[in-house]
Amino acid sequence: MKKAALNYEDILGRKPFHLDREGIDWVRNTLESLSDDEKIGQLFCLSVLDFTEKNWEETQKHLQPGGLMYRPTSLEEALSYTRMAQKQSKVPLLIAANLEKGGSGVVKEGTFFASPLEIAATGDPENARRLGEICAVEAKAAGCNWAFAPIVDVDYNFRNPITNTRTFGSDPVLVKKMGSAYIREIQSHGLAAAAKHFPGDGCDERDQHLVTTVNDKSVEEWDASYGEIYRECIDAGVMTIMAGHIMQPAYSKALNPGLEDEDILSGSLSKELLEGLLRKKLGFNGLVCTDATTMTGFTVAMPRKKAVPYCIEAGNDMFLFTRNEEEDVRFMREGYQAGILSERRLNEAVMRILGLKAALGLHKGVQIPEPEEAKKIVAQKKYGDWAYDCADQAITLVKEEKGVFPLTPQRYPRILYYPLEADTAEFGYSVKGGVCENVRRRLVDAGFQVDIYFVDKANMEGHISPSTAILDHYDLCLYCANYATKSNQTTVRIEWMQPMGANCPVYIHEKPIVFISVENPYHLLDVPRVKTFINVYSSEDRAIDALFDKLTGKSSFKGKSPVDAFCGRWDTRL
Repeated sequence: MKKAALNYEDILGRKPFHLDREGIDWVRNTLESLSDDEKIGQLFCLSVLDFTEKNWEETQKHLQPGGLMYRPTSLEEALSYTRMAQKQSKVPLLIAANLEKGGSGVVKEGTFFASPLEIAATGDPENARRLGEICAVEAKAAGCNWAFAPIVDVDYNFRNPITNTRTFGSDPVLVKKMGSAYIREIQSHGLAAAAKHFPGDGCDERDQHLVTTVNDKSVEEWDASYGEIYRECIDAGVMTIMAGHIMQPAYSKALNPGLEDEDILSGSLSKELLEGLLRKKLGFNGLVCTDATTMTGFTVAMPRKKAVPYCIEAGNDMFLFTRNEEEDVRFMREGYQAGILSERRLNEAVMRILGLKAALGLHKGVQIPEPEEAKKIVAQKKYGDWAYDCADQAITLVKEEKGVFPLTPQRYPRILYYPLEADTAEFGYSVKGGVCENVRRRLVDAGFQVDIYFVDKANMEGHISPSTAILDHYDLCLYCANYATKSNQTTVRIEWMQPMGANCPVYIHEKPIVFISVENPYHLLDVPRVKTFINVYSSEDRAIDALFDKLTGKSSFKGKSPVDAFCGRWDTRL
């Protein structure tokens, strides 16, 4: 088969690759040395949950992948697997992780710095830069070279079950400042950033894990918001962009006026959005990868047998994850043989994959730290100090009843405590559980008498305990809510006790009530009349440390909400 002509110099010599003659020659020679099967292998970035030699051997039966994405594991396991996989790969591997909140996104010993929304609440791009430094240093210690971050979605819809604290808020100007600060810092350390999720999440109230979602901005609105953000990311030199399972009907139809509604595709499958908008209009020259192709938002668009090769033909360079490794590789091969994936696009995609590897210096040798050296790098004290400082700057007093602070055992010796916490033992999510118990224990250690609210579910109308049982025995009611967004859920709302929301804040006129939300900034929707409301943005220990310093008057509240915590409702401001 005749090889399609590629303009190596024009693509690889420009931003974001900036390859010299040696690097361009390595890409050309490597690409020409690969068989069609080896090229197809380069298209795949596989998820790694099992860090064993047996798992790697099973993968090698189907393909030699171009990249791997690590879920959080131990530093020792990550290093061992990286060393083995790189040694046994003909072409150096891209190794990625969700480095959205700190080095903890790749290794369990890593630093959890802050959620993006927490960083946004500080208003200071220096904290986004610090996040980039921590992610880069700790991920490199585990052998990683690719960050699936920053998230540059805009949290326009407070009902969105995914964006929430994973975003830099609802102001596009702040999002682009924070996102570009992260990109510049992490790439200065030799990792590639991946701005996500193009064409932009946050408008819909649905989840791409479950359905193809919609960015419903007009062309003009998109240009002024998401468009400005992606232009800033590209100007900052972002090396990769992740395409989401999100439709952008206005731009799809503007670029293809004859397009029918039923033919509109997501960013991960749309030629209009990938080639027309991202490549031509925005001028992005780097690598494009899909979001996880295991999501329903990808799989419902067309038969998977077609979607697998077609997403590369449409303009993606790399295919993220597989539903079934052997089957998806076969779909890609068969799609190439059938002409769904053209020779031109296959070669162009692999050229960019190799170009990214050369831009990261992998063609000159893969550097993997020794375990003892890596242990000294991960979880440095200054990173922990930075995490506390960020939380201290971020925690936001959204509403305040005058005179309620500080909380001391002398002022409020008896506290009735209402823990509100969801099950956090979910696949792929590292939201910290047991936070409500952590807060209760700290209150007791500080000298408060703390009783947890309890109700007998048999107490129906006419038999509920008298209000004096509360009012005569407690000085303050304190709520702590730990409900975090996660995939495969459709809402993030408080679930109240039976009967009839027995633990709702009903004593707002009789007792001081303090409501603390550690993970979700929008709970005022469900407790609109609460007079004192605090957003923490993170359930990690350092954030709870900073919270207690503020509750007890050791530190002032400094954060400014980067979203509308009042959810657009007038009654939440009462």
